[in-house]
Amino acid sequence: MSSSIKGLLLVYLSFLLALVLAILPLPVQLNPYRPDWLVMVMIYWVMALPHRVGMGTAWISGMLLDVLLGGTLGIRALAMALIAYFTALNSQQIRNFSLWQQAIIVGGLSLLGKLVVFWAEHLSSEVTIHTRFFWSVIPTMIIWPWLFLLLRKLRRQFRIK
Repeated sequence: MSSSIKGLLLVYLSFLLALVLAILPLPVQLNPYRPDWLVMVMIYWVMALPHRVGMGTAWISGMLLDVLLGGTLGIRALAMALIAYFTALNSQQIRNFSLWQQAIIVGGLSLLGKLVVFWAEHLSSEVTIHTRFFWSVIPTMIIWPWLFLLLRKLRRQFRIK
């Protein structure tokens, strides 16, 4: 198997792992604090490999997340595509920031995704917003630097280009 196929396989395995972590059962008290794994993985790969991972990959992964979570089909896909768009649009600037500055940007993008999901669900059904809906942004920001370093190490080790 060629190295480019292995690299692409690793990218898609990281998306699969993020999907699994997104549906992994947690105690009820910890569920509002579940990090946005798929958002973080997608942001990393859009910044690292913009020619391979983009809005199409984000849309498909969002659709898979909608199916796994049992939500209205296409809502998270729209949110993921918007996040991928803003990440790709500003990836050169985001790369130059420190990891903690990037974490703040990732938190903002995660918040944007949550607001898009709420807005779209509000249009299709009666939902109310709770502050606990946004609590997952904080763990997402805290985990980002370590996830970034892990994925970068894997990308360099497997020479993914």
